[in-house]
Amino acid sequence: MASSTAPLDTQDPWFQDRFADRIGGAGYGKGNEIYKFELIKRAKRKALAEHPERRMLDFGIGENDEMAPESVRAVMRREVDRPENRGYADNGIAAYKEAVAAFMQREFDVALDPATEINHCIGSKTAYAMLPAAFINPGDVTLMTVPGYPVAGTATRWFGGVVQRLPLVPENDFFPDLDGIPADVLAKTKMLVLCYPNSPTGRTATREFYERVVEFAVRNRVIVVQDAAHIMLSYDDQPLSFLSVDGAKEVGVEVHSMSKGFHMIGWRLGWVCGHEKLVRAFADVKDNCDSGQFMAIQKAGAAALADAEIPRRVREKYRRRLEKLVGVLRAVGFDCAMPGGTYFLYTRSPKGAGDRGFATAQDASQFLISELSISTVPWDDCGAYLRFSATYEADDEAAEDDLMAETHARLSRARLKF
Repeated sequence: MASSTAPLDTQDPWFQDRFADRIGGAGYGKGNEIYKFELIKRAKRKALAEHPERRMLDFGIGENDEMAPESVRAVMRREVDRPENRGYADNGIAAYKEAVAAFMQREFDVALDPATEINHCIGSKTAYAMLPAAFINPGDVTLMTVPGYPVAGTATRWFGGVVQRLPLVPENDFFPDLDGIPADVLAKTKMLVLCYPNSPTGRTATREFYERVVEFAVRNRVIVVQDAAHIMLSYDDQPLSFLSVDGAKEVGVEVHSMSKGFHMIGWRLGWVCGHEKLVRAFADVKDNCDSGQFMAIQKAGAAALADAEIPRRVREKYRRRLEKLVGVLRAVGFDCAMPGGTYFLYTRSPKGAGDRGFATAQDASQFLISELSISTVPWDDCGAYLRFSATYEADDEAAEDDLMAETHARLSRARLKF
């Protein structure tokens, strides 16, 4: 990390050395490293400019391609005009917490007190940014699975903590090796952040794995934060909540999102649930960071949670699309299978195409965009992998089939090597 005492350039603004070290200090804004998602955006723009006749097949999008259901939007339209919804929601309205409690009971047989064991968040991302503030002091460790969603790790470092990466690899069935964590690291560990169904690997948790996590947490006095953003997109079995396992509520919280399973991308609504005191600590931090999500959105969210058919329909849509995608990719040489959950397909990257070799998944990703107008997301954290998303835009099944046929044709021409 750049130091705040780094020499200044004559072209720098007067406040260049005022930036906090956590975001780069005096070197803030001067780095030339380009984030992979920015590389993807640039490559897509270039491909579209050079080949306007070639449709971009975008498998890199990480958000639902469909609007929230009409029934949910109808509630929003009604509630937005009600004067009682105009004020600050602070830590959430009772109607939303009660809807969450009913949902958790119905879907997972998990009983929660809506007043003390549930608190809403303005999307799950904000929860991962805030939770480290409740637990992490300088020098404390957060265990983070990789590849994965980095926000809790970023916040940990901002509070002076240390992130210990737990690689997810096929040799361990995409579960973290909890037994391999060094004793000196465990002695400083405060939090373990998990994500199941796992994004991007697609692995779903088993009850046996969660039981090991509970035992690990008790033995090492570690707080568990389970990211359940994709929980309703579980295909290999019924969706499984961490909190449904004996002892789980005594060691942690589960964070849910209304984006993936309810088509409510952009509505920014989710919740944290679990042990009363852990939820209260989150709520206290949150109370000093925001004033709550708009009450009309919470009421629309409550209506969505009450309709058991919404997540069922969402799940079946992405199951169908993933099954088609697996068939196409296997036909051109990818060694892939239907994921257990999420709307992502995580598969080993090709090693080359024709006479060209790829040193990394990022090389492969850039080739697919520039030469074939096929956009994916590369992951090089634990080997070279590509992430294909089933959230591409297609109006109906016929459009899906057309896109799959075009994907197969382009990839076949590329002569990929594995």
